[in-house]
This record gives sequence, C-alpha cells and structure tokens, in this order.
Amino acid sequence: MDTTDVTRAIEAATAVAASLGLPADGATVLQNSNKLALRLTPCDVFARVAPVGQEVARFEVDLARRLTAAGCPTCPLAPGAEPRAYPRDGFVVTLWTYYEPMAPRTSPADYAEALERLHVGMRTIDVPSPRFTDRITEAQDVVADPYRSPELPDTDRVFLAGRLADLRRAIDDHGAPEQLLHGEPHPGNVLSTRDGPLFVDLETCCRGPVEFDLAHVPEAVCAHYPNVDRELLDACRQLVLAMVAAWRWERGDQFPDGRRFGEELPRLLRAGPPWPTLDTVTARLAPPPA
Repeated sequence: MDTTDVTRAIEAATAVAASLGLPADGATVLQNSNKLALRLTPCDVFARVAPVGQEVARFEVDLARRLTAAGCPTCPLAPGAEPRAYPRDGFVVTLWTYYEPMAPRTSPADYAEALERLHVGMRTIDVPSPRFTDRITEAQDVVADPYRSPELPDTDRVFLAGRLADLRRAIDDHGAPEQLLHGEPHPGNVLSTRDGPLFVDLETCCRGPVEFDLAHVPEAVCAHYPNVDRELLDACRQLVLAMVAAWRWERGDQFPDGRRFGEELPRLLRAGPPWPTLDTVTARLAPPPA
C-alpha cells in the first residue's frame, strides 16, 4: 500500500478495535505489500487489513476457526472479538492473536512436523475451496494481458506463458492425490512462538498435492517431510517460480522490490535445475540492511 492507504488502513484497524472495546492507541506496521499487517497496542492484537475486493477474509476467518478447533498449528483469532471480518472505510479488517517473535527461528525439523500436522488436520476439514490450478490461471491471465502487465518484456511473456501451460499439464498428468493446502506456507507465513510454529495467512488455501505446499518451503524442511514425491516437487517448484514471476509484473503490484524478482525468476527458470527454493531467491535478492 502507498503511504496514504497505509494511514487510512491503520485508522480503519484502530477504529474497528476501539469499537470492540480493545484499546489501540498505537499501531506498528509489521508488513506492507498488497495487504497490511499491524500490531495494535496496548491491546496487543495482530490486525490484517486489505482493500475491499482484494481479500477473501470471510473464508479465512471461517477456515481459521475450523482449523483451530481441529488442533492445527495455526494462529488463532483474537480473543475478546467476534470471529469475523470487519468492513471499515473501504478496507476489511481481521483480528488475530499476537505472538512475540521468538529466537532462534523454527528449526527445519519442527517446521516440517508442524506442516505435516497442518496437512493431517486439513484432511478432516470439509470446506469449499479453489483448486491450485486457479492460481495458475491467475498468473496466466496476467501474462496474457499486456494491459495487466504492460512492462513485461515480450520474450519473457512468451516464455512464462509456455512454462505455465507445460507445468500445469505435467502436474495434472502426474495424478497425485489432492487435499486442502495452506497454499503459501513459506517462512514469512510461519510464526515462531512458545507454542511452537504457527501458520498464518490462510487466504491462499486451495486444493492440490502436498508437494505444491512443499514447493514454498526451504529445502531443509522438505528433507524432514515424509514421503515426498521429488519429481512432483521439482515441477511444483518451477511452477511457483513462474507464478511469482508473473505476479511481480502485474500493474499495481506492491511487493517490495518486486521488479527484481520479475526479472530474475525467468532467468533462473531458463537456467535449468537444480530449481531454487523461494527462500534462497529472496535471500539473494534482498537489499542489504541499512
């Protein structure tokens, strides 16, 4: 979000908290991209704010309630607030339990064990959800429409369109079992807490093979996850790189330093295996600390 929208989003979140009797005189921005993540104080609530029409907050809240009840390692909704999405001044606000960051970060073994427990719990949840191929379609639509991706070079447009179509076909033809998934269980969506690793940001949940989720996590985590189909994992890693590349070229994308990702990911896909994980690409492209 730009500065004006950030200010309005903070005002919306604090107003929602105040309407529920939660004192929120201060707000710290934890993450800012297409959505805003805030720590509200002194009530110590984690708020996520998205523009109306750019979120699936009601789905996320309902799913979070079901997963928490099933004992899954997910961040629970904020106590003391009705578990729902709150529209306010052009935004939708959801309120969650805030956890102080713990050091050191979650170990790969604990990360893998938590993700496996999440997958086991998700198999017990019957909720309408999109298939992972809907995410591919979104990326293909961005690549196919020059209006939506006006600065995408023609050579990369043709390349990404072909790679997305080929990978979609290859993964479908693999015929792996599918289930409810987190959708983006990368390290940025895992909290290290005293209660162990907890997954956040459930808006991206979809149905697909578990290797689609594993394609978002570090290699060391995959090494601890049981019964991984390595061929399918390689295909899903390529798919994730291709989709992320497409989204970084979309008009209005606000991912930090997104253009560098849009340029680098097609290059990595052309370079061939071994396919890098998202965390290694992020570490390579992250700007040096100030």
